[in-house]
Amino acid sequence: MNKIKFHSNREYNSYIKENYPEPSIKHIPEWYINAGKYVKNPYTNEYLTDYTGEKTLSFKTCPAIFDLFSTGYVFKTPCDIYFYKKNNETFVELPEGFKDFCAPRHPMPEFVVPQGYSEKHFHWFPNWSVELPKGYSAIYITPQNHFNLPFITVSGIIDNDRCSTAGLMPFFLKEGFTGLIEQGTPFVQIIPFKKEDWESEIILHTQEEILDRYQKSAEDFRKPGGGIYKKMFWSRKKYK
Repeated sequence: MNKIKFHSNREYNSYIKENYPEPSIKHIPEWYINAGKYVKNPYTNEYLTDYTGEKTLSFKTCPAIFDLFSTGYVFKTPCDIYFYKKNNETFVELPEGFKDFCAPRHPMPEFVVPQGYSEKHFHWFPNWSVELPKGYSAIYITPQNHFNLPFITVSGIIDNDRCSTAGLMPFFLKEGFTGLIEQGTPFVQIIPFKKEDWESEIILHTQEEILDRYQKSAEDFRKPGGGIYKKMFWSRKKYK
């Protein structure tokens, strides 16, 4: 099994175990946890059924959604972080000993501001550096499908097999946000991947071939009980 190593960048990391990086699967968002397994009619609150009479499965059973926010690892905020406005400008306040974890960032006038987010942005200075085996890199991305977060972390890729760092991570706050980001909030998702060369190929099909491919796929996905992708094609991934 491949191993990802997290090196402490600050002494206090060694005794605050709650701040250690963790597998993403330990931070499934509450909206997903609270969702039902089956689809209900929003007007009657009755379960919907498919053509076989079985209850219609909801997105809760979709492995594609589950895979995305359970893949890799997360860095978490090491303390409570408070954002407030003064003279129509946003400021950040952190406890003593954590002042350098989060700070305003110099303007990047040519960087596109995500829609719905404030132009003034900040950066995370992660408490951890990442080391990967030879031939592997890591995608650093805002925690996926965590729609309730009041910020978005700018994504990037680092060759952590050659450079053990996480760098400074710019992030944007949602417009108008003030208040608390609690200690332990995931602020970036780290997904290791193997560096390989790829070559694309375009394959054109006739209408007959397209219909044939669709028919074969439909036969699989129309089997009773639903959840065919998970039963027949999906494979579990492990991030310990």
